[in-house]
Amino acid sequence: MKIKVFKVSQSSPDDLLGLERLVREGKLNLSQIVAILGKTEGNGCVNDFTRGFTTQTLKHYLQAKVSPEFAKSVIYVMSGGTEGVLSPHLTIFTREETQPTDNLHWGLVLGTSRTRDFLPEEIGTLTMVQVVAESVRQAMNSAGLEPQNVHFVQIKCPLIAASRTGSQQNLKTHNSYQSMAYSRGASALGVAVALGEIPLERIAESDICANYSLYSSVASTSAGVELQNCEIIVLGNSPQSASNYVIHHSVMQHALDTTAIQQAIQGTQQPITQIVNIFAKAEADPAGSILNRRHTMLDDSDINHTRMARAVVGAVVASVVQDPMVYVSGGSEHQGPPGGGPVAAIALILAAQ
Repeated sequence: MKIKVFKVSQSSPDDLLGLERLVREGKLNLSQIVAILGKTEGNGCVNDFTRGFTTQTLKHYLQAKVSPEFAKSVIYVMSGGTEGVLSPHLTIFTREETQPTDNLHWGLVLGTSRTRDFLPEEIGTLTMVQVVAESVRQAMNSAGLEPQNVHFVQIKCPLIAASRTGSQQNLKTHNSYQSMAYSRGASALGVAVALGEIPLERIAESDICANYSLYSSVASTSAGVELQNCEIIVLGNSPQSASNYVIHHSVMQHALDTTAIQQAIQGTQQPITQIVNIFAKAEADPAGSILNRRHTMLDDSDINHTRMARAVVGAVVASVVQDPMVYVSGGSEHQGPPGGGPVAAIALILAAQ
């Protein structure tokens, strides 16, 4: 397959001028879009409706320009929260089938999948881990990816909204915000199982959002009220690619780990013309310290810790690449070590020019 990657800024959640400009200039074929990954400017919490607003805007646009069936086939992952210097934007992935004349080489490939809808009582459980793992495998197979060549798995997962809980007693939590963490954590462990990072039999129900020694080094999960299933994007490299792009990842050990960011960039194999985007997870270290210094993000009652973590990691990543239009998602339960998280870089290959 031949994957192309485009990044466009947004002046508001319903701003599609950047996308329309690419179409007008003949750079992007709408019918080849397979996934859109966005950072929207809400609070990133349960009541962040900028995620759904952006998704709805994109779906309506593609329905009108291509078809309703096509619009439903695209994977939309919107991550809320552009605290600090983070700049709202969309990363658009297109996919074309390779032609006999294409030069196949080591490059970016992409697979997508969707799980079934989850019941509220399944969110944050081993059932969710298993269902996500199977769906991740399906996405890998569709891309022809081997586990060792997967560098980033982005999942949009559901949460337990108060309107859906009723009087049920068998939920992981009745707190909607806390349910986001359980959903992210179980989805991340599903990635770890699918990639062989952790055997399923090693994970107990009680480990989810408790035993953080269990994690995936490539999972990035984001929860929202706008869906009830998981939508999955698997990114990696394959020798059967015709793409002009390549991806690599590393793992940040803490929120200020610039070395990991540089390693992800360097792993894309210089020389390159440009870094297209950086994707990273952010978390306030649950131990309450960074580099042996106390932090207060977990104790602040005015600003949620996930928002603070996004602001910190966003500034760190932006300072490395000198571009604030980067994708940083908060809440990294079972996504990298406690206080850290995966970071991936997609780059345009100079040799493909």
